[in-house]
Formats: sequence, structure tokens, C-alpha cells
Amino acid sequence: MDIKQQVQAALDKIRPMLQADGGDVELVELAEEETVARVRLQGACQGCPGAAMTLKMGVERVLKAEVPQIDRVEAV
Repeated sequence: MDIKQQVQAALDKIRPMLQADGGDVELVELAEEETVARVRLQGACQGCPGAAMTLKMGVERVLKAEVPQIDRVEAV
């Protein structure tokens, strides 16, 4: 499984939590030699005041745990 597939699989694990609150997340691209995952929060998560916390404490934490090559996650 390549890194993009690993990132997608990790996002699939957290997607139900986001969807329960009316949101979602999509991988936009892997950057800087595939160590930075750029994602877009969607739905209710898009303009939510807690979006930054969701990104760092939820999405980034899970991605870094599941895909050790990922150094950070950025919202686009």
C-alpha cells in the first residue's frame, strides 16, 4: 500500500466521527515529498469555530499515528 492509500485509509477511520457532526474531510494532496498531508474539511466542519482543533487534535493526530511518514497536516 502506498502512502496515499495509507492516508486515505486513516481518513476513512475518522470520517464517521466527522460525519456524525455533519462534516467530512478529503485529502487534497501530499506535499513536500509526501510528508505533508493537505486536507479540506467539508460540510459543518468547514466553517466551524472548532475546525482548527478538529484538524490538529483529530485528523493530524490520527494520520501521524497511522502513517508515520506524515510530519504535519495542513488545511486548504
